[in-house]
Amino acid sequence: MTGTFIDIAPREGGTIRAYAAWPAHGSGPGLLLLHDASGFDAFIQSTADRLAEEGYVVLAPDLAGRAPKGGGVSIENFAAIEDALRALPEQAGKVGVIGFGAGGRLATHAAANTDIDCAVAYYPDNPDACLKDLATIRCPMVFHFADEQPSEAFAGKQHIERYVYPGCRAGFARPDSPQHDKPAALMAYSRTLALLRRVLGPVFDLNHLWEQHCYFEFATRDVDAVMPTMVAEPYVNHVPTMTGGVGHDQLKRFYKYHFVDSNPSDTKLIPVSRTIGADRIVDEFVFCATHDREIDWLLPGLAPTGRYFEVPMLAVIRFRGDKLYNEHIYWDQASVLVQIGVLDPTGLPVAGRQTAQKLIDETRPSNTLMPNWASSEGKPI
Repeated sequence: MTGTFIDIAPREGGTIRAYAAWPAHGSGPGLLLLHDASGFDAFIQSTADRLAEEGYVVLAPDLAGRAPKGGGVSIENFAAIEDALRALPEQAGKVGVIGFGAGGRLATHAAANTDIDCAVAYYPDNPDACLKDLATIRCPMVFHFADEQPSEAFAGKQHIERYVYPGCRAGFARPDSPQHDKPAALMAYSRTLALLRRVLGPVFDLNHLWEQHCYFEFATRDVDAVMPTMVAEPYVNHVPTMTGGVGHDQLKRFYKYHFVDSNPSDTKLIPVSRTIGADRIVDEFVFCATHDREIDWLLPGLAPTGRYFEVPMLAVIRFRGDKLYNEHIYWDQASVLVQIGVLDPTGLPVAGRQTAQKLIDETRPSNTLMPNWASSEGKPI
């Protein structure tokens, strides 16, 4: 992925400075990235770089001082910026626009008045004016509102998605803002990417990428093959034990000395379900193994017990372009501890191998840990 600054010639003369970034493989669909009232800054540049990693050719113009009296950036200037993006040799295919604040207002106006293929507006300025533009928006579009906005204007517009992030304020997507809300920003980003993938592409085979990553982890146990399947600075978090690593060096250290060869020799993963989205996979499976060694990532500090265990696991794997970006792995640690004999389940609402068995066979008894279950027997339902 490479970025550089270029000059654009607007219709009324002068120049507009813009940052251009494109994916490592060279070409891709185009994206115009429009800043908020604070102007072109490190947030916009880093966002352009991130979207380039996703496979887009991004052009982020510095529009400071380009707003004519009484309104926003003119459609003529927008057209000049779009022409500059389409003229980049790396740009191929359709073009979309993403805007924040004042840029969100311009993105909305462009969606209503130009041939742009899709648009995204984050907490656009002058929402009332944006609502008036809805009638003439023909391309697919996503709105991210920081607080409640009238919904009546969106009725019947199947090509326009409207999302509200309660408790948030404009600026929630900016890590450098006091209004930053990371969960809301992550959710909004995934929704944005879903639109871009659907309309612009590119579409990557996430299933193959994940299968390849797991093959190197569990079959060949080759750390040097695992790392290239991930972005330059990935992270992994095994949620119950908080094991993993953030960044290339810490994660490679974790994989090399505390994960790949820490897995028991009879480790087996039984797939249960897999959901594939625009930028992530949710994998449901049963992890089976014998505790024949200290399993640093799963049972840190516990000497081998020789006990066999099965536990349901859930992996949420996020991708950036054609590379893994992060993994969040969840399981019921109490169930594992019961099965290896270090936790007495007596009097506790925990179960052992039964949790894995019931995941695969839903007809097994329910509510066996619930003493009050019998109290509802025979009552009206």
